[in-house]
Amino acid sequence: MTETRIKDRAIIRLSSTDESEDLRAFLQGLVTQDMSAVQQGAPQWSALLSAQGKLLFDFFLWADGDAILIDCEADQAEALLKRLKLYRLRRKIDLDLDPAIGVHWAVTADGQPADPRLPALGHRWLGTVEQADGADEAYRQHRLSLGVTEGVAELGSDKTLWLECNAAELNGVSFTKGCYVGQENTARMNYRQKVNRRMVVVPMEQADEKRQRIAYPAYGLSVEHRRVDDLKGLDLPAWLETAIQK
Repeated sequence: MTETRIKDRAIIRLSSTDESEDLRAFLQGLVTQDMSAVQQGAPQWSALLSAQGKLLFDFFLWADGDAILIDCEADQAEALLKRLKLYRLRRKIDLDLDPAIGVHWAVTADGQPADPRLPALGHRWLGTVEQADGADEAYRQHRLSLGVTEGVAELGSDKTLWLECNAAELNGVSFTKGCYVGQENTARMNYRQKVNRRMVVVPMEQADEKRQRIAYPAYGLSVEHRRVDDLKGLDLPAWLETAIQK
């Protein structure tokens, strides 16, 4: 059987401890995604930003009955959980890791949700926690081949503005939902069409070490944070080329 579990992901479960508590309203004021879009079987890519609009954590939001699940990097799960608990204050909301749920991926998987960022990324779903080797390597290589970046190693923490992470093009932000942490600067950039830098994945022969966040020699790829003016002539995916030319 082909391995499907992405082992470097973890699940945080959020649930209300009182029926009067509005869990979605709590998250609506924090994350970049409109919580009304998070429905059963329809995960959404989202983020928690700094007040200046810089990415702190990126993740997927899943509906699980009345609960919300956050599919995040395993190495960042405790830090994200701590940050969410700071925002919780006295609200009647439980937040904890759910080790019984695993994140799975495959390029083709009939009946499973499509990755909300880009159809070519394949399918992503939640299931059992398997102890096999996992699909991390195959998923990473496929994602990078499409020019899609994610996680702290590539995007940084409190280093990169969310729209510079191609969040608008990859459906990671709502411009109609109202206020959330970091919304003001994010909305201003969108309104003015002033995304001056972009996260890009380029062939190693086109790499610029001064702009590099991380290199993947095994794939022949470099993840970089470059000015839009410096992207001309690079081998970029069609979805990003289209966005830059607007």
